[in-house]
Amino acid sequence: DAGNMANSCYVKTADSFVVFDTGPSYVFAKQTYEAMSKLAGELPVKVVVNSHEHDDHWLGNDYYKQKFGSELVGPSLINTKYKAGDETRMFRVLPENAIKGTNIIPVDKSIKEQYNFTVAGVDFEVIPVNAKAHTGEDYFLFMPKEKVLFAGDLVMNGRITSGRDGAVLGQIKALDMMDAKGWKTLIPGHGFITDKTAIDEARDYFTFMRDRVAKAIEDDVDAADIQAAVPMV
Repeated sequence: DAGNMANSCYVKTADSFVVFDTGPSYVFAKQTYEAMSKLAGELPVKVVVNSHEHDDHWLGNDYYKQKFGSELVGPSLINTKYKAGDETRMFRVLPENAIKGTNIIPVDKSIKEQYNFTVAGVDFEVIPVNAKAHTGEDYFLFMPKEKVLFAGDLVMNGRITSGRDGAVLGQIKALDMMDAKGWKTLIPGHGFITDKTAIDEARDYFTFMRDRVAKAIEDDVDAADIQAAVPMV
């Protein structure tokens, strides 16, 4: 799929786009911008928000910085864990025609507290989870007037999430934080369900895991045997 597996989202305002997650490569970002321009008109991208440090969500940043000088808002882990010339996962797995021209660049702004901004009269809230959830540093984006929430990989549907950098309790905290916003539409990091059931698979998965692992511990299952003792079916 040449890396076309995560949701890259555009919000159109009167004079520009706000983009949430830029995808796995320069080529991907360029192609998605061109596709969006055909639908909504060719506008500059004023602000880019990255949800987390997994590279399938932010390696397109350089396209927007080069073309528009966009402000890049994202986790500090992007700056501390990656530098120009690094061979990240996308560089290893994507074919040359899909990854060509991709450069790692730092984000401009990282946050520990909620960051509010307005573009052409449209209000946005960037909210850090401030707990290890999908990764060590996750953001979600909320539009308070429209009740639209962009969850990044804190929510996936139609697939099992990767927990390699995350924590179950942090994931549940993040889901509670998102639900507290009273959203009406939620766009997951991966998946197509955006209605009021969008979060259900993620909540079931992490709640079942928490409860079943806790029960196994109560039953004196050794930590080394937890995986075999806790079926997730």
